[in-house]
Amino acid sequence: MSMQPQPPSLTGQLPALGAAHRSLRDQVAEVLRERIIRGALPPGTPLVERTLAEGLGVSRVPVRDALSLLKGEGYVTQEPRRGVVVTRLVRKDVEELFDVRLALEVLAVRLAAERATADDLAGLKETLRQSGLALKANDTEALLRSNQAFHDAITQMAKNDLLASLLNPLEGRLHWLLSQNDDPLPLHREHEKLYQAIASGDPDAAGRESVAHVTTSRELCLRRLYPER
Repeated sequence: MSMQPQPPSLTGQLPALGAAHRSLRDQVAEVLRERIIRGALPPGTPLVERTLAEGLGVSRVPVRDALSLLKGEGYVTQEPRRGVVVTRLVRKDVEELFDVRLALEVLAVRLAAERATADDLAGLKETLRQSGLALKANDTEALLRSNQAFHDAITQMAKNDLLASLLNPLEGRLHWLLSQNDDPLPLHREHEKLYQAIASGDPDAAGRESVAHVTTSRELCLRRLYPER
């Protein structure tokens, strides 16, 4: 009989919470969300309210509320006889995420090329600079943060609230997919091309670069997650 994934020991490993301007639910959700995206809580990991509450130094109520929030975002799933676990993404789930990313992100990039201000472009260029530094330093966490910032900045540059509201619930799972890439150099180079296309103000050129980028990202991610196929 195969062994079931065991919950990690979280006591003392998660930061203390209690910022006055944010609810405990949101703080707990942020911590768990980040750990899922970065792979510290892999798919299938049981998330036990009592264990999480003890590790975070909070009561079970904000943990329960945070898990409910994460369930709505797709990060966790209720499984029969096992309770709440980190969502297992099968190949079909990943392919569907990339299908949606292709449709929405290409639109965001095209709009960004039309609407970006000089300040927008300067901010986007800075995220590229940070990515380059992280790449040279072989700093995986910093590279992931800067790559996330790059895509988030493009969404903001599109200046379309409805598009942002559609992308926002997906961004965490998309960032998780980005974190699965173990060959960051090709994607960094494509980010540079994407920046140049957006800066040119040509939405068609930007759209083409975006399609190429999502396609490469999809291939690398599927190869990493499902090497047997």
